[in-house]
Amino acid sequence: MSDRLYIFDTTLRDGEQSPGATMNQNEKIRLARELESLGVDIMEAGFPAASQGDFEAVRKIAQTIKHSQVAGLCRAMAADIDRCWDAIKDAEHPRIHTFLATSPVHMEYKLRKTPEQVLEMTEAAVKHAAKYTSNIEFSAEDASRSDWDFLAKVAETAINAGATTINIPDTVGYAQPQEFGDMVRHVIENASNSHKAVFSVHCHNDLGLAVANTLAAINAGARQAEVTISGIGERAGNAALEELIMALRTRADYYGIDTNVKSEQLFPTCRLLSMIIGQPIPANKAIVGANAFAHESGIHQDGMLKNRETYEIMTPESVGREKTDIILGKHSGRNAIKGKTTELGYPLEDDELQIVFEAVKRLADKKEKVYDADIEAIILEEVYRIPDKYRLVHLSVQSSDVGVPPSAAVVMEINGIRREHTTFGAGPIDAVFKTISQIVGRSPKLKRYSVNAITSGGDAQGEVTVRLEENGCSSVGRGSDPDIIAASARAFLNALNRLDKMNSEG
Repeated sequence: MSDRLYIFDTTLRDGEQSPGATMNQNEKIRLARELESLGVDIMEAGFPAASQGDFEAVRKIAQTIKHSQVAGLCRAMAADIDRCWDAIKDAEHPRIHTFLATSPVHMEYKLRKTPEQVLEMTEAAVKHAAKYTSNIEFSAEDASRSDWDFLAKVAETAINAGATTINIPDTVGYAQPQEFGDMVRHVIENASNSHKAVFSVHCHNDLGLAVANTLAAINAGARQAEVTISGIGERAGNAALEELIMALRTRADYYGIDTNVKSEQLFPTCRLLSMIIGQPIPANKAIVGANAFAHESGIHQDGMLKNRETYEIMTPESVGREKTDIILGKHSGRNAIKGKTTELGYPLEDDELQIVFEAVKRLADKKEKVYDADIEAIILEEVYRIPDKYRLVHLSVQSSDVGVPPSAAVVMEINGIRREHTTFGAGPIDAVFKTISQIVGRSPKLKRYSVNAITSGGDAQGEVTVRLEENGCSSVGRGSDPDIIAASARAFLNALNRLDKMNSEG
């Protein structure tokens, strides 16, 4: 049996049927090119008979893609098959993918056909498709709820009629891994001509088993897997391409299966899809989520610092991520914090490290993630105790909706010397930042400004975060106060003080 698995990506067809995942033609073409770069063997570009827009998108993709096969989906009807071929005929490697339901519930209530009639329709559809191409895939819709012996007859009929790929879908995500593997094996062993076709599986994730069922089918002899990027698709979605690929790569010792997919492109591809459909990648998503290579537990961090294989079974670089994230927070241990301070260039004595450790714990109770800039600020302010150059004394802001520009009056100290100034701005926050900048005689660029509530309720204390850049240096400043404008002023000065300390040390 071949150790080569073909990857059939249906993000552009089944994936697009996911609520909120509709793409326009340009977005589909952009994603199709990315899928080709990723190395998928076949991409299902759409359902040409569904609409004129779908037809045009499939045709454009077929004309654009040069290396991957381009498939169009169609019902087992002559008109659908004709329409499909018209859309894909300009492809370098076109494939007609036709389907017909084979489960008792579908045959009786949806098709209103007998099993014998379904066999006749299967033969007729594949023979009609064979007039156009020898690259034909036949899918037995709802295969996982079909009679296994009947399914073998359907596969045998389709292959005799000219199908070169037989797809066994778990259309409603009903199958269990052992059961699904046994079913695929039964069909391959009982279809007399199974050696003439590649057997494929298309698994849905209604019970969270899509990837597990796909892997079970591969062990049973399937050599094509139908998947989507990030597992998007109807209802709970499909088997996720990135999860399947990394399962096969990470456990190559167990599966002994290879694919043409470039795993280093997995994260960039998932991120592109996320941008196109406007749906963020969940933080806990396997392989590509923000937390997939992040460690906050002190025990895990300690193990990672000693040997990354203690808690990572694959490298972030292998899927296109930059590096492992050691997240400093309330669960972090001393070793993790020591590793971070050393990485930042601050080798500390044990007593100094304890000061930083306790300060991180206090800060982590107030905010979710402790950044490198926070650690540097703690070291500079708590360990080295460099006094702030800039300090806020008083602040007054005036703003109205009658056409008078907002203004800010700021009283502050620079190295203990009192300074004060007033100026206008586009808004009250802008007026405060401009006034402070004019007092200190500096013009840093504001790269980020965000406000979060530290606690709940109408009296919640606000935490403001700003990022400033000046002369190639960047610093993050934070300030908290029940008054958001005062918190903004404190955050701005906090960032200026950090910039000043960076410059003085440089």
